[in-house]
Amino acid sequence: QVQLVESGGGLVQAGGSLRLSCAASGSISGINAMGWYRQAPGNQRELVASITSGSSTNYAASVKGRFTISRDNAKNTYLQMNSLKPEDTAVYYCNAKIRDSGGYFYNNYWGQGTQVTVSS
Repeated sequence: QVQLVESGGGLVQAGGSLRLSCAASGSISGINAMGWYRQAPGNQRELVASITSGSSTNYAASVKGRFTISRDNAKNTYLQMNSLKPEDTAVYYCNAKIRDSGGYFYNNYWGQGTQVTVSS
């Protein structure tokens, strides 16, 4: 069974940095795009950054120049967050399009979320 598990969230002062990690595990034959979303209380979940299997990246305008998404060959994706602002406070979710071993379809998977709190 495929799972995504995030880690690295926490409390940081404005201007600080955090690095989020997302580990994919289970019966996996391929991972297409991966991404990070966030949701603050009372807000809609929004895309923060995404990365394709070819390592092409896309960022929300609010995080461009501050956040960097990456991935490795061990089924992981990372979000390096620098120059954090209080408005970055949210639950951050990992998302990935994953094909199960022996399968033909890519399905969306979500992690459980990790809290990021940025204090002023």
